[in-house]
Amino acid sequence: MKYLIAGLGNPGSEYTETRHNVGFKTLDALARASNVVFSPAKHGETCLVKHKGRQLILLKPNTFMNLSGKAVRYWLTQEKISILNLLVVTDDLALPFGALRLKTKGSDGGHNGLKSINEVLNTKDYSRLRFGIGNEFSKGRQVDYVLGRWGEEELKSLDLRTEMAGEMILSFAAIGPERTMSAYNKK
Repeated sequence: MKYLIAGLGNPGSEYTETRHNVGFKTLDALARASNVVFSPAKHGETCLVKHKGRQLILLKPNTFMNLSGKAVRYWLTQEKISILNLLVVTDDLALPFGALRLKTKGSDGGHNGLKSINEVLNTKDYSRLRFGIGNEFSKGRQVDYVLGRWGEEELKSLDLRTEMAGEMILSFAAIGPERTMSAYNKK
């Protein structure tokens, strides 16, 4: 059984350590833990993680956030993966830093990456792992915050939270979204 795990972010070294790239950071942590490396591919970088008889194609789109749907659709089609086996990993301002929430559908919540995926796939019914980045910014400074670098306090637990997100991804593939939500959404 195949799964597409799309971590959202922006390509380029200037974005690597920004809050908006936590989707990339999460997939990087999972790839390291699985002893695989990303390779350049069409519309992004990919690698394959095998877990409990499942194949997880990890995708870091190179299309920039607001065109993420293009890469996700390409890889779903290319690999003949059902939308039920799609998981999008994204940052979320509505959750406190480090909170992790798996959902099986929902709105884009103003997130340009999710908005692009919703439009291109013509549905909101796909799983997403929301990684809380908090909302510690002044009025009108949202873009600066999202594209800003992690704070000193955030960095102290960021690795632990990305590892936990990686565990949730593996659980999603192994036991499904409902059981994963029950096991992890309150941690």
